[in-house]
Amino acid sequence: MSATQVKFEQLEKKLRKAVEVFKQAQAEKRAIERELERSKADSKQGSKSSAALEKELQALRREREEVRSRIAKLVEQIELLTKLDSAG
Repeated sequence: MSATQVKFEQLEKKLRKAVEVFKQAQAEKRAIERELERSKADSKQGSKSSAALEKELQALRREREEVRSRIAKLVEQIELLTKLDSAG
């Protein structure tokens, strides 16, 4: 084998290895991009869930205040009836 052929074969090996490394890097890049997209989707879903939970919490707080107000009115009416009953 001549020196030129040896050098050519060494170059060919290096090129094959470079191609393999390049393919591996591309595969890793695609995997990372897919993971990033999943993370973005999860984040958006989490934000939507958070917003929905916040709305529900606000609605429940309003409802609680309504119930408190109604109970306070009922207590006043009961007190009034009790006063009238004990007076008469």
